[in-house]
Amino acid sequence: MIQIENVSKTFDDFKALNGLNLHVKAGSIYGMVGVNGAGKTTAIKHLAGLYLQDAGEVHIDGTPVYDNAALKARVGYIPDELYFYPFYTMKMQRHFLRRLYGDIQRWDEERYTRLLGLLGLDENRRLSKFSKGMQKQAAFAFVMSAMPDVLLLDEPIDGLDPLVRKIVFEYIIEDVAQRGLTVLISSHNLKEMDGICDAVGIIKGGRMGIERDLDDLKADVHKIQVAFKPSQEAMSGDEAGDVRSGKAFNVLREHPPLRPLPGLDLEILHRESRGGVELLVVRGKHDEVESKIKALNPLVYDHLPLTLEEVFIYENAAYTEGGQKI
Repeated sequence: MIQIENVSKTFDDFKALNGLNLHVKAGSIYGMVGVNGAGKTTAIKHLAGLYLQDAGEVHIDGTPVYDNAALKARVGYIPDELYFYPFYTMKMQRHFLRRLYGDIQRWDEERYTRLLGLLGLDENRRLSKFSKGMQKQAAFAFVMSAMPDVLLLDEPIDGLDPLVRKIVFEYIIEDVAQRGLTVLISSHNLKEMDGICDAVGIIKGGRMGIERDLDDLKADVHKIQVAFKPSQEAMSGDEAGDVRSGKAFNVLREHPPLRPLPGLDLEILHRESRGGVELLVVRGKHDEVESKIKALNPLVYDHLPLTLEEVFIYENAAYTEGGQKI
C-alpha cells in the first residue's frame, strides 16, 4: 500500500505539492496524470525517498520512506531523466547491481539474461552511448531483474517503440498478477495507461483533484450524442421553450464554469454543437443521465465510449489551480 497524506513541498518560492493525498492499493497498477508542473515527478521522488516532505506523511506498507534503506531495497524506480556512470557498460552496471541486490537475495540473473535477449541490447556497450529509448530499455531490464515489490515509473514508455512497450507492460502485468507487485505510473500517454491501470489520480496544482478506480471513474462520466425535435412537448413553460429553441444550450458556452442544463438538471463537463446534434459530456449515474435526457423525447440518443484521455481533459478543466472543484 502506497500512501501520501497531506504532503506539501516548496522549492524556493514555488509550491510543488500543496496538501497532496494519494493512495495506491497493494497489487494494483495506479496511473497518475496531470499537466506539466502539476507535481507528478515531485510526488514520485518523495516515494523513492529522494525528497523529504515539508509537511505530511509518505508511507509504503505503513512505513516512512525517507532515509529507510531496507524499504528502498524493495522499491524499483525509473525516472524520466536517466543517469548512468559515464564509462559504465551494461555488463558493469549489471555486475554492480547483482552484488548489491544479490546480498539481499533479490537479484534474478535468469530474468536479466532473458530480458537482455528480448530487448536486443549490447551488454558491452557504454550506457552513455545508448539512445534515450535504449537507456529506458536498459533501466527496465535492471529494475525488473531486482524483483521489486513496488515499482515507480515516471514517463516509462517515452522513446520506446511499440514492440518494446508490449514487452515492458507484459512483464509488469505478469508481476502484478503473480507476485502482487504494486505499480505507480506517471505518463502523458493516456492511451497506454487506459489499457492497464486499475485506478487513476488526476493532479492539478500540487493537489489531488480526483482519485478513483478507473472503471468507477468512467462509469460516472458519459459522452452523449443527442438531437431534439424542432417542437418539444416533453416540458412546459419557459424552460421547455428554452430547450426547444436551443437557448438552454447557451449556458454551456460559459467555460468555466458550466452550469446544469435548464430542465435537465445534469452536470455538464463539456458540450459541442454539430449542426442539429449536441455532443455532451456529463457526470452522473448512467441510468439517471439516460432517463433525464430521454424524458425530453430526443430524435437521437447515443451513448458513446469515453477514453481516459477524454476523462482527463474534461475533469481537469472542471478544477481550479488550487485543486478545488468549480
